[in-house]
Amino acid sequence: MNEQPLDITDFLKLVLEALESAGVEYLIGGAIAEWAWGEPRATQDLDIVINLPVKAVGRFSRELEKRNMLVPTDIILDTMMEDRADIPLNAIHIYSGLKADLYLMREGDTLRQSAFQRRQLVDYGPPIGKVYVHSAEDLILYKLMYLGLSGQPKHARDIAAILRAKKDQIDFGYIEKWVAQLGLGAVWKELLDGVL
Repeated sequence: MNEQPLDITDFLKLVLEALESAGVEYLIGGAIAEWAWGEPRATQDLDIVINLPVKAVGRFSRELEKRNMLVPTDIILDTMMEDRADIPLNAIHIYSGLKADLYLMREGDTLRQSAFQRRQLVDYGPPIGKVYVHSAEDLILYKLMYLGLSGQPKHARDIAAILRAKKDQIDFGYIEKWVAQLGLGAVWKELLDGVL
């Protein structure tokens, strides 16, 4: 039983250890990916896309449990079989309360499949090391979607920070293709007008 206080980077390492031990491919999004492309900001949870084969479900559940996160096999399987909104599995560390939202790769989710193929290996240095994160473009797209859904200003700030930091390296053609497909043209235009 480990009751040592954890910070978000310690927690990230625990989740990544569980993924690696179970042989599950991943992609980090959210605020942690923002650290690579925009600017660091505090967060108390993780957003991670996982490519979880059915045969690895039991092993992954056990690896999480070894690290004080209880995500039973039947919950994972039920979530995999659900054909509903994109609701993540919640892996909550029982001593710290820190949470990882684990988004499953789903058949037919072409944006997530594209993002997974385009993930970038980024070296955050100690204590995190090299991890796979959303490309800057895919992080922008997901934050645009969440901005359109929730209106939360943190998403606009995050996108603006990425655009300011990486403007000359961004593949705007890729973003605009997806913006058109996702019906986010108005949100994207308003954001660009305010930043560029």
